[in-house]
Amino acid sequence: MRVIRSLRMNFAVWIKWIFGKKRARIGIYGPPNAGKTTLANRIVKDWSETEVGGMEVGGTSHIPHETRSAMRTDGVVINTNGSSIELDIVDTPGMATKIDFREFMAYGLEEEEAKRRAKEATEGVIEAIKWLEDLDGVLLVMDSTEDPYTQVNVTVVGNMEARKLPLLIVANKRDLPKASPSRIKAAFPQHPIVTISALDGSNIDELYVAIARHFG
Repeated sequence: MRVIRSLRMNFAVWIKWIFGKKRARIGIYGPPNAGKTTLANRIVKDWSETEVGGMEVGGTSHIPHETRSAMRTDGVVINTNGSSIELDIVDTPGMATKIDFREFMAYGLEEEEAKRRAKEATEGVIEAIKWLEDLDGVLLVMDSTEDPYTQVNVTVVGNMEARKLPLLIVANKRDLPKASPSRIKAAFPQHPIVTISALDGSNIDELYVAIARHFG
């Protein structure tokens, strides 16, 4: 009798996992160099089913706008805290109100290369905005060492609210000495916020729980 009861319980858990699992297409947004691609890479690596521990979504750099075209990774399954959610992740280019090629020259790039990157970055911002039409929710990544109350952040948050897209703010770079996640919480108290370091992985498990709860 106990064996039959155990089998029934295991079967019930299996059915709940199969039919209760949610799927969502999530965009990772934020200003340049906030850590969007670093976060996307960590999520995919942490939850990849491959033996090598996952593949990178994209490359990272200290130069702004390293990601200049949206990169999509489908079928990333997060199982945490008794919940399961399958994500299609879209890592978007850094949002900016103005992109000047001279910004790239300041990092040592030649003028021709700087102008090419500025053009691609501008096209990337347009692409990121278009992606909002096809998303179920947004992870908005902010650098917690910077002032969060910028035109870019305010515009992005307002855009998400107008579209009624579920929004989870990620206060990144908590590992740095000048990090102040409390400033982000004070600037946008109407939205849930999770403080992490995408680089070293600190507090990343709390983010996974929040993703499953917020978008599931």
